[in-house]
Amino acid sequence: MSDANRRVGREGAAGLVRLRLLATSDLHMHILPWDYAQDRAAPDRGLASVATLIAAARDEVPNSLLFDNGDFLQGSALGDHLAETGLAEGATHPMIAAMNHLRYDAATLGNHEFSHGMGLLSAAIAKAAFPLVASNLMPLAAATNLFAEGPIAGVADRLLLERTVLDEAGHEHRLTIGILGVLPPQTAIWERVALSGVAEAADIPAAASRIAAQLRAAGADIVVALCHSGIGTDPVTEGMENAALPLAAIDGIDAVVAGHSHLVFPSARHPVTEGIDPLHGTVSGKPAVLPGCNGSHLGVIDLLLEHEFAAGWRVVSHRAALRVTGGAAGKPPALPDPAILSLADAAHQATLHWLEQPVGWTDRPLSTAFAMIAPSEALRLVAAAKARHVCERLQGTPHAHLPVLASSAPFRSGGRGGPHNFTMIRRGALSLRHALDLYPHPNTIAALRITGAELVDWLEHAAGAFRHIRAGAAGQRLLDPDYPGFHFDVIQGLDFRIDLSQPARFDLKGQLADPAARRITHLSYRGEEIRPDAEFILATNSYRAGGGGGFAGTGPDRTILSDTVAVRDLLIAHIRTRGTVLPPVTGSWSFAPMAGTSVDFGTSPEARHFMRDVGDLALEARETDEDGFLTFRLSL
Repeated sequence: MSDANRRVGREGAAGLVRLRLLATSDLHMHILPWDYAQDRAAPDRGLASVATLIAAARDEVPNSLLFDNGDFLQGSALGDHLAETGLAEGATHPMIAAMNHLRYDAATLGNHEFSHGMGLLSAAIAKAAFPLVASNLMPLAAATNLFAEGPIAGVADRLLLERTVLDEAGHEHRLTIGILGVLPPQTAIWERVALSGVAEAADIPAAASRIAAQLRAAGADIVVALCHSGIGTDPVTEGMENAALPLAAIDGIDAVVAGHSHLVFPSARHPVTEGIDPLHGTVSGKPAVLPGCNGSHLGVIDLLLEHEFAAGWRVVSHRAALRVTGGAAGKPPALPDPAILSLADAAHQATLHWLEQPVGWTDRPLSTAFAMIAPSEALRLVAAAKARHVCERLQGTPHAHLPVLASSAPFRSGGRGGPHNFTMIRRGALSLRHALDLYPHPNTIAALRITGAELVDWLEHAAGAFRHIRAGAAGQRLLDPDYPGFHFDVIQGLDFRIDLSQPARFDLKGQLADPAARRITHLSYRGEEIRPDAEFILATNSYRAGGGGGFAGTGPDRTILSDTVAVRDLLIAHIRTRGTVLPPVTGSWSFAPMAGTSVDFGTSPEARHFMRDVGDLALEARETDEDGFLTFRLSL
């Protein structure tokens, strides 16, 4: 046992205070343990279940504070329903009601707090019984904080929390905890409908350094950073999206709650790089947690503070850990808090009723179970709806003569969301619930004018989802676990092959990784090879068009259409007016053949019911892995 860990266990010492920091992040409106897409209980998620873990953790250490790290208002059908119907006058948003019940000490804003607009955000947090902080979100007109006199009252750029704590000898002390909160600089781009012309998000380390110094100067004994940003392993650059590593290195910051990436930390599976210790839970030497998403985990940081008369309070040792909502190592899932179940029940029942609205019919299954290895009917349907809308909007414009393509990605494709995180729609009637399953995000429609060369690079970036495969070897892992499914953004309407014998040309951020590598081959449109200087219109979404993911040909200067219509709404309209009848298949993709080579990938345990999606691929179902994914072997 280390000296630091021995000191954490020290008892009966005056001037030694055990302080516990509890944290949630990326709750995404998962109040209850329920999967709205599949219409079934989900014991691995939900704030109601995390509440049981919170109560147990507080009982163990009375000096405890509870924080949320952002993205709590958007991300489930419950949140979408409230955004559509609005809050009744004087009503408390159910997520805020649940957080008030749990006595959160503070929260920061995530990028998705703005996804349903400033009106809902303002109405929701007006009823919060806890303070909110946003340290790097700045108005365009001045250098002061956006919310000082801005559109959202009660959100500060920094917080000082005064708490009375007991030391190990039972003596009371007054402790001042400084809180700062940051979100990705890209938020102003991703959420431009709400923030355009209003605010921008500053560089995370620069803003955090300034605010941490101000908190210390104002008397903070310790400083906690609520960092709605991931623990990235990329070199530090200005404006980086996942900046918890350089933030933690800032003098004056004592502990970090990270988020946004939906990963977990500490974890043996987290990437290791200089400054990151995923086993002991330190980032730049500071204790840090990254508590998953949707209420999957509770982050716990234990600090041992010692008071020195000359220097004040200092952290002498620390521990960071996660507690799992769905149970771990044979333990059962956490039971949900009955009080929170009651608080959210009316909204939950209204959401279930709302989701049963009829939308249309499908005469074929729609699934993403095999969307990472073969063309998907579900993705083709979404792409068809996008393309139809863009074609109609561009009639009579200078762009009307250009061919329209559409991109689509499998939002629900397993990964960090687990083995049930797939779209699995059987043949039959479609309801609003199915539409939200097909397109769960509130992105709006957008269109880009793009060249043939940029189409190639777009597909090369998407092909980074796959590992470099060695010819002649069997059972190699196909998917890169760090590459999210929503970045496998395939362009419908094109024919091409993906050569897995080549390394990835681009990294996850869209940066050129191997200039000599070319995975995309045989690229054509309607039987004709695509010239680099050919021009197309690409129907996509606001996140991607604004630069999200670093794909080629994006950005404001390339965007020729930016509507406020949500992609999901035009998908619903498309189904209602045309059913799910898809246009004739004009494009397809496949892996380039590799003799004597096979790859393994995991998918839903229910994937056997959707085998028609894979056509004549040489596919063999094998075992279920330790995470619950059904493994298939694909012969290339």
